[in-house]
Amino acid sequence: MQPLSPLNNETELLERCKPIEGLSFAQLAKRYHLSIPQNPVQRKGWVGQAIEMALGTTAGTTAQPDFLELGIELKTIPLNHLGKPAESTHITSISLLTVHKETWLTSQCYSKLKRVLWLPVEGDKAIPFANRRIGQALLWSPSQNDMAILENDWNELTWLVTRGQLGDIHAGLGEYLQIRPKAASSKSLCYGFDEQGNKIQTLPRGFYLRSQFTDTILKKL
Repeated sequence: MQPLSPLNNETELLERCKPIEGLSFAQLAKRYHLSIPQNPVQRKGWVGQAIEMALGTTAGTTAQPDFLELGIELKTIPLNHLGKPAESTHITSISLLTVHKETWLTSQCYSKLKRVLWLPVEGDKAIPFANRRIGQALLWSPSQNDMAILENDWNELTWLVTRGQLGDIHAGLGEYLQIRPKAASSKSLCYGFDEQGNKIQTLPRGFYLRSQFTDTILKKL
């Protein structure tokens, strides 16, 4: 596949989404000469990576928004049989040792949420994986009220991290934004601080958007 040309504006990005709208995962794989893993465990992340290839994201593995030239993050979001988000949406990993140096406006979380291209996909487990389809893209930015709530959530959650109170963090904290473990297994550890400021090994964490919040976003389609 030839590299796609850089995007000049958001209209071009939405136009680039149209050819894959309505495609099944099998059709997407055929169009871009990809193979769908047979093992369900190995399929995790496949759809997002395939769509990134189709749309020509430019951030690679960096912690920047996926479309660097436009400052836009791409988020695929699986929907259940009711057409609602099937799970919370991962936004970014948390650098437990350095998050205390960030503010909301300098954070990776803010950088990735200020402008998002949402791309819903079928996630109903009753539909064979290869037959699931890609939906219509939506460009979104948080409203002033949304941004205030996200900032408040981020400040409260990162305060617990910086104080070493990792054990006090649970998925019930935060109105829109939550912190959850993000690791392939319990053996995947990283470094953080405890309440005495000692460096410890702990599970990696990430920021996630609650499905109730992303549901309100998708209702704007």
